[in-house]
Amino acid sequence: MALLTPISSSYLRRLCPQLSAHDAAAEAKSRICVSNPSSLVQRTSTCCKAGFSSHLEKRESYNFKVSSSVTVTFIYVLFTFIYLSDVSTPEVPVESSVVKGDTWSIHKFGGTCVGTAQRIQNVANIVMEDSSERKLVVVSAMSKVTDMMYDLIEKAQSRDDSYELALDAVFEKHKSAALDLLDGDELASFLSTLSLDVTNLKAMLRAIYIAGHGTESFSAFVAGHGELWSAQILSSVLRKGGIDCNWMDTRDVLIVTPAGSNQVDPDYEESEQRLDNWLLKNPSKVVVATGFIASTPQNIPTTLKRDGSDFSAAIMGALFRARQVTIWTDVDGVYSADPRKVSEAVILNTLSYQEAWEMSYFGANVLHPRTIIPVMQYDIPIVIRNIFNLSAPGTKICRVPAIENGEKETLETYVKGFATIDNLALVNVEGTGMAGVPGTASAIFGAVKDVGANVIMISQASSEHSVCFAVPEKEVKAVAKALEAKFRQALNAGRLSQVAVIPNCSILAAVGQKMASTPGVSATLFNALAKANINVRAIAQGCSEYNITVVVKREDCVRALRAVHSRFYLSKTSIAVGIIGPGLIGATLLNQLRDQAAVLKEKSKTDLRVMGIIGSKKMLLSDTGIDLFKWKEVLMEKGEKADMEKFVHHVHGNHFIPNTVLVDCTSSTDVADRYHDWLHTGIHVITPNKKANSGPLDKYLKLRALQRKSFTHYFYEATVGAGLPIMHTLRDLLQTGDKIIRIEGIFSGTLSYIFNNFVETRAFSEVVNEAKAAGYTEPDPRDDLAGTDVARKVIILARECGLNLELSDIPVQSLVPDPLKETASVDDFMQQLPSFDSDIATRRQTAEDAGEVLRYVGVVDVKNQTGAVELRRYKKQHPFAQLSGSDNIIAFTTERYNKQPLIVRGPGAGAEVTAGGVFSDILRLASNLGAPSY
Repeated sequence: MALLTPISSSYLRRLCPQLSAHDAAAEAKSRICVSNPSSLVQRTSTCCKAGFSSHLEKRESYNFKVSSSVTVTFIYVLFTFIYLSDVSTPEVPVESSVVKGDTWSIHKFGGTCVGTAQRIQNVANIVMEDSSERKLVVVSAMSKVTDMMYDLIEKAQSRDDSYELALDAVFEKHKSAALDLLDGDELASFLSTLSLDVTNLKAMLRAIYIAGHGTESFSAFVAGHGELWSAQILSSVLRKGGIDCNWMDTRDVLIVTPAGSNQVDPDYEESEQRLDNWLLKNPSKVVVATGFIASTPQNIPTTLKRDGSDFSAAIMGALFRARQVTIWTDVDGVYSADPRKVSEAVILNTLSYQEAWEMSYFGANVLHPRTIIPVMQYDIPIVIRNIFNLSAPGTKICRVPAIENGEKETLETYVKGFATIDNLALVNVEGTGMAGVPGTASAIFGAVKDVGANVIMISQASSEHSVCFAVPEKEVKAVAKALEAKFRQALNAGRLSQVAVIPNCSILAAVGQKMASTPGVSATLFNALAKANINVRAIAQGCSEYNITVVVKREDCVRALRAVHSRFYLSKTSIAVGIIGPGLIGATLLNQLRDQAAVLKEKSKTDLRVMGIIGSKKMLLSDTGIDLFKWKEVLMEKGEKADMEKFVHHVHGNHFIPNTVLVDCTSSTDVADRYHDWLHTGIHVITPNKKANSGPLDKYLKLRALQRKSFTHYFYEATVGAGLPIMHTLRDLLQTGDKIIRIEGIFSGTLSYIFNNFVETRAFSEVVNEAKAAGYTEPDPRDDLAGTDVARKVIILARECGLNLELSDIPVQSLVPDPLKETASVDDFMQQLPSFDSDIATRRQTAEDAGEVLRYVGVVDVKNQTGAVELRRYKKQHPFAQLSGSDNIIAFTTERYNKQPLIVRGPGAGAEVTAGGVFSDILRLASNLGAPSY
């Protein structure tokens, strides 16, 4: 005869609430004999309703074979039977003056908050410091314990002997915590209870082990022990601290009914009656209650499923009509977006119930949507607090939150936050035969329901030509198969054209209660996505407009989230910057970015983050942003071998920053040839490099066509006048309808300096040598004197005016004597140049005799569609004759500015002004991407 480990009388009473104490004790003492298993059934049958007598008789008639496995599993079979029988013990309502209302405050502490002995003590301290008159504290199991309990059941069902060792580990975890926190009678009492519970659990798990199966009710009963133990420990710690405290097993109070889809519905009327009875029997101003667990109307143990402890707290808040429910967790509150994806996400001070509901549905780390339901009907606020940062005020969720910080209402106060759901697929059912046919949508979603798939979002055009919806990617194959089977006839007949699946999708939702009555919210959202080069695949928005939902590619999701978050000013307008060519201009630009970064962040909410710097030999990459105070040293010491493909992929592939700009500070044709590909992939380009805009006409036209039809920007202000607003002025004239007649100017700072100082008796070669020594010329002065650089600027201006000219179409008067064009070295050139001074000196003298000066100019004759670069004479009263130093001057003759040209004059060369012109383009880009002006 095989015997099973006896189960305590208290456990039998939990298994069968109708057993008397005497009967339960008798059952606990008895050993279960295989030869007469029906005797126990006969004795326990008295606890069941009369309506189930025939069911018991059927059980008694089973032919039990004499074997150890049947003996061991019999108690499990009995347990399952009792728990699945329709047993109920309605409590008799008790007339009382139970105190409820705003004298009660509810606190809920999750598993992380009570994960160790020290954290349990911290929880006790928070409860003791709360000044509320009455407090109910809902606790979860210690960190990881619920998972460990479910793992025990899984091991037992799998007939894995290690379940006993795993249960011993659970025992030791709680024993250790108790030894650290308790002493005396409280310690002895808890350890006795813990030992008895573990002994009984071993017996029950042994039954599952033999049967190889455990019911949901049995699993819920076993899993709920973590909450029982943590509640008992915390209540003992509070009593040790001098607090009059009782602990509540919420299975005695909270009654719920299974509602399908892994959910339960609270029975508030029955639960309130049981709560009143419990409070009368256990009067106390501080109650520690178990979270997560409850009972069915038949007194069968169950759980509140996902996020059950939060749900417990909300239900208790409603039952007590509490002043406030505080959910203690490990974050400072509810963020405007997932901080793991948007580093600049901010804590929201307040949320409405509806906003919190929407954000939690779309995956935000707020609360489960059902947690909000119980407190809404009594307008009880929920506050999310961080137990590890008590100084943080947290986020308050209430009926109608006040405008935060007293700010004036703007777009950012209407859109509270953003959330995403990943790993989705879109299913698109379309066909002309769907239009106007009643029941099509019902048939589609009926088929989806039949395979048990969860529809996350639905979008349908008003033409009824197509219906698309999002489902989890793991369910899409079954959904597509079911739809194809359901509509096979319609597909074959051509009434439906396809059932298409678009995989690798994510949902992005913008949430805000006041979006419904605010014009421009949707426009701002989609404008931000477009400027970040994000393609929207589907859109959904309810008439309540608490959220706007879009579907995007999975790989674009984080970038899309960051883009819209930035656009609504919840964080800065962030741009990932890649600097190509850290030479004189590039290095100067980096210094300017360094010095202005803090001001831009504070005043215009613009975050220009340099993610990479690449030179001809080395490059420096960063995942979070390069320290611009020591980039040179780091580049020299830790820079890796330059690789343009890797560099571009790194800067653009950083999904934490939605916008990317590459700044080309080189004069390289090879780099300029890459602009088209970069713009095509959504990368903005800014450059002082003239090669792209003055290169082959077909490449230029292709580049500009792409730029004009996309939301990527290509800025090149510094290509003509360094920091002077020449391109900007020309563009404004053209865009406002003015017609350009002629553009004439001194475009070279080097040649401006040379001819401004080529006066009186000074030799031309002497002035060239002086300019070279001062750093005004290129290393080889012939590059300046040849006039090619000026010709490139003329071509850029001509093309901006609509002239389709090649560089070869521009006649250029070179100042390099023909015999010296082929001179091998710079030194040889400089030594031989004086021998040619007489020719140009003669031209200067002739001009002086006529009251004129020599100036090297570039001309765009729009009317005649020509251009030229040459040395010209101007009267001494002409603006071009008034220059000094290396200044540039440009005259725009237009229909509006005909009698007197529009003049732009100023420094046109030098690293500082050129870098400043590039910096100005970067800020212009930031403004176009949403940064406010200041």
